[in-house]
Amino acid sequence: MSNANGKATHPTTSSKTDRFQGHDYYNIDELLNEDHLLARDAVREWVKQEVSPIIEGYSDRAECPQHLFKGLAEIGAFGPSLPAKYGCGGMDEIAYGIIMQELERGDSGIRSMASVQGSLVMYPIYRFGSEEQKMKYLPKLASGEMIGCFGLTEPDHGSNPSGMITNIRDDGDHVILNGAKMWITNSPVADIAVVWAKNEAGRIKGIIVEKGMKGFSAPEIHGKLSLRASITGELVFEDVRVPKSNILPEVEGLKGPLSCLSKARYGIAWGAIGAAMDCYDSALRYSQERIQFGKPIGQFQLTQKKLAEMITEITKAQLLAWRLGTLANVGKATSAQISMAKRNNVHMALEIAREARQIHGGMGITNEYPIMRHMMNLETVLTYEGTHDIHLLITGMDVTGFNAFK
Repeated sequence: MSNANGKATHPTTSSKTDRFQGHDYYNIDELLNEDHLLARDAVREWVKQEVSPIIEGYSDRAECPQHLFKGLAEIGAFGPSLPAKYGCGGMDEIAYGIIMQELERGDSGIRSMASVQGSLVMYPIYRFGSEEQKMKYLPKLASGEMIGCFGLTEPDHGSNPSGMITNIRDDGDHVILNGAKMWITNSPVADIAVVWAKNEAGRIKGIIVEKGMKGFSAPEIHGKLSLRASITGELVFEDVRVPKSNILPEVEGLKGPLSCLSKARYGIAWGAIGAAMDCYDSALRYSQERIQFGKPIGQFQLTQKKLAEMITEITKAQLLAWRLGTLANVGKATSAQISMAKRNNVHMALEIAREARQIHGGMGITNEYPIMRHMMNLETVLTYEGTHDIHLLITGMDVTGFNAFK
């Protein structure tokens, strides 16, 4: 939005009030420590004050609220479980998950802004980068001074990243990067991109590409009907000269990007619960206030069936995420376990959004309520970071020992 002088403005107030109340049917809060609860309450309040009043407008306009990047940094949403040495939160994996849950309760796109920055940009630099790379980039990424994106998916290679054609070739103390990446969150506004490309030996390497390097562009993708408040684009590399010092030295092969995706998928497993809780919260309140046939619709058996099943599925997802978090805290969460939680919890949230829409009746399709926005967003979340079917096959391979991908 802009004022009469054409200067950008960022509305933070609205006639609508965020009336969300947390839902914890199995007293899972008792399993959390004080740091977890403090982080959750702080992020929940930030979402109520800074996201909820403006998000419908930004989503309607298909515009990213870029001013929220700084706020996300201030609440510690960028790399919360990475070491404080690099300006990060130094918290555990459950705290990271809870922060993602509260952000996605506001909007999946807002959680994506934070998830990509922390899990797909900061994490690979921390895990696979040199100490010089960590000190150069991580503090600026943690503070929001610098925005990053992650380049793996290509126009013709999504679920099969090993088929990528983006490549680097040797050029003295530089490499020459060519290729393209597609469906990249944050790319049009990113200062750096962590890009995965094949070297001349066909081995996959991670490389940090900086905005302004000749031949590097990041055009925005338009026409999205989902994640409309999240900015998405391409990454295009045409003979981009990148210093070899920008190559991540501690990893080679697909295990690099796949470990980053596991980190992001873990956050999504928690985040989807937030979207589900927001839909349930709205449906529950609507059922208590909407009068039909002389009584609240929440008094009818079929409405109660919907609500009872919603809170049951949310509770199961909460327990799944909490257990996954305890495993992650001690380094025992496997990629297959993360896949199961991501697949289950996102599907759960999408089904709850659909049921919540029915409880809201015709009002459920309007932006007076968050239901349709969550539903549209979750259609994307169901697909990105590994599709619903791919995660099913990951579990299938894990339990049978047979690889259905080949």
